[in-house]
Amino acid sequence: MIVGAQWGDEGKGKIVDVLSESFSVVARYAGGHNAGHTVIINGKKFVLQLVPCGVLRQGCRSVIGNGVVLDPMAFLKEVAALRDAGLKVDGNLFVSNRAHVILPYHRMIELAAENAPGRVKIGTTSRGIGPAYEDKMGRRGLRVADLLDLQLLKKHIENAVREKNMIAHALFNSEPLDADKMYAEYAAAAEKIAPFVADTAVLLNQALAAGESILFEGAQGTMLDIDHGTYPFVTSSSATSGGAATGTGIAPNAIDSVIGLTKAYCTRVGEGPFPSEEKGDAGQQLRVRGNEFGAVTGRPRRTGWLDLPLLRYARMINGISWLVVTKLDVLDELAEIPVCVGLKIDGKPTGEIPAQASGFDKIECVYHKMPGWRASTQGATEFGQLPKAAQEYLAFVEKETGVRVGMVSTGPERDQIIFADEFAREMQTRSPGKV
Repeated sequence: MIVGAQWGDEGKGKIVDVLSESFSVVARYAGGHNAGHTVIINGKKFVLQLVPCGVLRQGCRSVIGNGVVLDPMAFLKEVAALRDAGLKVDGNLFVSNRAHVILPYHRMIELAAENAPGRVKIGTTSRGIGPAYEDKMGRRGLRVADLLDLQLLKKHIENAVREKNMIAHALFNSEPLDADKMYAEYAAAAEKIAPFVADTAVLLNQALAAGESILFEGAQGTMLDIDHGTYPFVTSSSATSGGAATGTGIAPNAIDSVIGLTKAYCTRVGEGPFPSEEKGDAGQQLRVRGNEFGAVTGRPRRTGWLDLPLLRYARMINGISWLVVTKLDVLDELAEIPVCVGLKIDGKPTGEIPAQASGFDKIECVYHKMPGWRASTQGATEFGQLPKAAQEYLAFVEKETGVRVGMVSTGPERDQIIFADEFAREMQTRSPGKV
């Protein structure tokens, strides 16, 4: 399975696409259409928000698991775009009947709350993700199976809209939503979604029993996990490896390898702690060279230097057995590359990541400066093609994190990738019936 080892945006889309060639099924287990996975194939750009990247591989089935929150309109729009691109989605893409549904009142509540005076601004995409998960945990959500039951759907929308309109008006003075109009729109959407709906836990477990292998596709990243991230500046779901079991219905002991993705530097979208953030010209250089703008929102990302203490934390939380380093080529022009190798709080070294966001205000990064290589790594496909300083940079990351680097991405295209021999063999000779 693949997880983000930073704050998301590590390039999971490309890596899932590359590795999916060796898997029968790719399954998404958390998040919603706030996660944009970008894949470039022969110069053509695909931005997938809900649909797993396996859809881009012929013969690979794609599953949206029960841990995902599904916006029906966003899903149908994405499916239409994939069909227009000539990709096979019908009979090849499945949506869990237990996934929760995002409805317009979720967006209304989130947008109003995010802009309300006195509220802590999280920097969400205001797409209704958080409120949908709130309703799920409050046991008042609507699931995909319920979406297809039109009598239940009508009753649910009437009751929910009445309640949400009152709350939104009282707290935020928002304009009310029309329950009848909403029902008509979502009843029509339900008819189009129905052919994709399945008990995906059964589908996935049957695939494992038949000896097939599954690739889990994570969304966001470890430091955005609702439990283990920089709370409250996090997403609303379990973005770490533990979320894969609950988000799909696969048993934890079916997972035999966790691949953690990290950029060769760091980025973060939205508000919240970012100890190694670079706010000067060097940070802007990283942003421009790395095209660090959100695939879904277009928002500029905050940029900074690689944070090894956070990578060690991600290794611990996820059980990472391999690292994939992306965007190495973004560092090509730098004469010197700072790397955060330790943290201090009140001048004293610490090995712990603060539980409170306010605890990060006291953190001081300890940097080790490494020589840059001032040569192009773009498009390299073998470790031996990399400049010596680039090889040493990767070796330093391995040594300091205790995790081997299995792949390095050297550009946006599918074939701009370096495989470590042992990692390539492991991907090709996986145990049957494993994730």
